[in-house]
Amino acid sequence: MKLREPMKISEKTAQLLKNFCGINQSLMFKSGNKIRTISVMKNIFAEATISEEIPKDFGIYDLAQFLQGIALHSDAELCFNSENHLLIKGGGNTTKYYFTDPSVIVSPPDKSIALPTEDVCFNLSSDQLSQLTRAAAVYGLEDISAIGNGSEISLLVRDKENSTSNEFSIVVGETNSEFVFNFKVENLKIMSGKYEVVVSAPNMARFTNTAYDLVYYIALEPDSTFG
Repeated sequence: MKLREPMKISEKTAQLLKNFCGINQSLMFKSGNKIRTISVMKNIFAEATISEEIPKDFGIYDLAQFLQGIALHSDAELCFNSENHLLIKGGGNTTKYYFTDPSVIVSPPDKSIALPTEDVCFNLSSDQLSQLTRAAAVYGLEDISAIGNGSEISLLVRDKENSTSNEFSIVVGETNSEFVFNFKVENLKIMSGKYEVVVSAPNMARFTNTAYDLVYYIALEPDSTFG
């Protein structure tokens, strides 16, 4: 068997993988330079292009544990010269880490997702995203709504089932349309940063982070409306 070159995981890729842990605890790595995950409920999909070249397909059941194991080693290298495990080497230490059966991992389809339509677009800054998530935590709110009133687009953190709940809103753009796109706060498992958001009514939204070459597709709640 031809020996494969060891692979190192960059800090940027490690941050992406830590984020992916929040979407699905397991991950099926595919050979190449893309990492992709999908939630067990299949309402959140994420895909990123990384600087590393993954040498083979392999499954990791507990991604958080895997990353913690890598962190045990100084300047860790991953060695892929076995069919059922890899070796993590660094600092004079070695860990043998076994792959999991791909059949137990909820994995995304091989094809990338494409929005059927692009009905509403706006930009979301890193500060705005931070303010929204902080407001949701401070007030204990579960819903974020993108609302168009025919003039401007606002993102509103609220409890949409309670007409007297606290609310926090930010204006993020302009529109000629009227719509209410609802998300659950718990589904916005995106990394901090700046995003271009495109909504395909009334099904899903795409969040693109160019700094990380990263894209998320997140399902809208069924009560979302457009027009």
